Amino acid sequence: MPGTVLLLCLALGPVLRARCESTEEYDYDYLSINKTWVLTPKAQETDATQILNSLLKNYDNKLRPDIGIKPTFIDVDIYVNSIGPVSVIQMEYTIDIFFAQTWYDRRLRFNSTLKALTLNTNMVSRIWIPDTFFRNSKRADSHWITTPNQLLRIWNDGKVLYTLRLTIEAECLLQLQNFPMDTHSCPLVFSSYGYPREEIVYRWRRYSIEVSDQRTWRLYQFDFTGLRNTSEVLRTGAGEYMVMTVSFDLSRRMGYFAIQTYIPCILTVVLSWVSFWIKRDSTPARTSLGITTVLTMTTLSTISRKHLPRVSYITAMDLFVSVCFIFVFAALMEYATLNYLVGNKKPPEHNNRKARLPPAGAQVMPSFTTININNIMHWPPEIEEDDDEDPGSPCLEGKECERFFCCIEDCQTGMWREGRVRIHISRLDSYSRVFFPTAFLLFNIVYWIAYLYL
Repeated sequence: MPGTVLLLCLALGPVLRARCESTEEYDYDYLSINKTWVLTPKAQETDATQILNSLLKNYDNKLRPDIGIKPTFIDVDIYVNSIGPVSVIQMEYTIDIFFAQTWYDRRLRFNSTLKALTLNTNMVSRIWIPDTFFRNSKRADSHWITTPNQLLRIWNDGKVLYTLRLTIEAECLLQLQNFPMDTHSCPLVFSSYGYPREEIVYRWRRYSIEVSDQRTWRLYQFDFTGLRNTSEVLRTGAGEYMVMTVSFDLSRRMGYFAIQTYIPCILTVVLSWVSFWIKRDSTPARTSLGITTVLTMTTLSTISRKHLPRVSYITAMDLFVSVCFIFVFAALMEYATLNYLVGNKKPPEHNNRKARLPPAGAQVMPSFTTININNIMHWPPEIEEDDDEDPGSPCLEGKECERFFCCIEDCQTGMWREGRVRIHISRLDSYSRVFFPTAFLLFNIVYWIAYLYL
């Protein structure tokens, strides 16, 4: 038994020795790594702590820099992270920005090898910062995840940089007279809440405003065309305030409205013209077609106003839809007029007097029989007469002009035989086939040129 134990010890000895060496090597590496972290110099950390303690020792954050000496100049920078969406009904837009303000505070100067101190939000409440607010904002949120998105940086010459990320829902008064071919300028206005111009002056830098990649913006119906930054002085009863404005220029994309409104309206108007090629005897067909197109235009008109605020003026889309409705309604009334006038036409009065015999010496023409050869020739030749056309004799005899719309006052005279203008009732459909498409085409030419190029 002792011999067996001895053999096992001899056999497992090299393995245990190797395992112990590897463990010692691992521990050594671990200790060397920890030793590197532990031996990090703390000189700069101690210096920063001493600097902050000395700066805040007698610092009063209730007073602005250089109070009573000169105004505090604040340089403003804005980085636009995204714009959109734009709400037409609420007349507001959403913007996500990084808002940076830079000013000098001589009380925060320090002498050190450190050029600047980058601090977190705990330091923001301990120094003076401008009371900037956005004048046209409805709601504004500062981002707090995972920590407050704020940055405070202090340079050794007293320069202070304060930035934060904001999401703002701001007012944008939209003028919709040219909707949906309209352009807008949505402003973002800010100023000091309490300090007048004698105490705080805002300034734009040369490249104060930058924008991110526009492909991530949620503008949907709009295109971003540019921006402008201005400054002005607002005079109030409390004093004169420096007001800064950034205007974002937007132009609307009309593809959605062309598909949803313009093309259906045009097709509905064209569909109403089909009734001009239907026989006037087909009253159910023409009436059903006319009423259907009128109701369709009514529905399209309601849908076109669904996404708009209840403004009192007429927009470009309202004008187009209204004119299309007039064309469709006029096509229906055209058949109603035609059917009424033709249906109430009086039958011709027969003359009860006996036919006069020809004089004794007059030559009597023999009667002929019409011979039809392959529908080519008739004998004797006949004058083709339209059942709806009569010579002007009824008018000449002083009777009512029952079969015409007379466009001149003296329709009961012989002027009809001189080629004066008249509108034949039975040809009203033929006139409409030319008048309605021509008038609608001219309207479209004038409409699109006026709203797109003028």
